[in-house]
Amino acid sequence: MLSFQRLDVYQRAIEFLALVYDIVDALPRGHADRADQLTRAAESVVRNIAEGAGRWSPADSANRYKIARGEAMECAASLDVMKLRKVITEARYERGSQLLQAVVSMLTKMF
Repeated sequence: MLSFQRLDVYQRAIEFLALVYDIVDALPRGHADRADQLTRAAESVVRNIAEGAGRWSPADSANRYKIARGEAMECAASLDVMKLRKVITEARYERGSQLLQAVVSMLTKMF
């Protein structure tokens, strides 16, 4: 296991990404753009956390963590839109929001 894979923030981000895949699989037809946007943002959170952990300078790491935090915020907005459009269950919305709150909180402390 690589060092970033042990980070709590990475584990929560991976858990959120798994939830995103479930959400996307359950979306009705006609929501491909929403699915793509949410998937790309969620994957970006995971990738930027990993990349930040692998950087040599603290400033470089912090920059990647800031990007990951921004992508997590975008994911939260996407969940809000899906809730507004009534294409996501309340349970998935709540779980996604909880995971994102944890991810954003942890990332904020990392830079």
